[in-house]
Amino acid sequence: QDDCSEFRSQFEAGGRLSCTRENAPVRDASGKQHTNKCLMCADKFKKEAQRGGGTIQRNKLPASERTNQ
Repeated sequence: QDDCSEFRSQFEAGGRLSCTRENAPVRDASGKQHTNKCLMCADKFKKEAQRGGGTIQRNKLPASERTNQ
């Protein structure tokens, strides 16, 4: 399972995510290899933005991570 929750708060509208160029290869659920986890998540967010018509709700946490305030 791809866990990109640590990067969700860092992405910009349109699925852009600023990543380092460190070499720590990782594969996504489809088996595609990425240079590092951040770049894998950036690709995932970009695809989510395209599927959603270009709108992503920034900083929205899944129900499992929400707390009552």
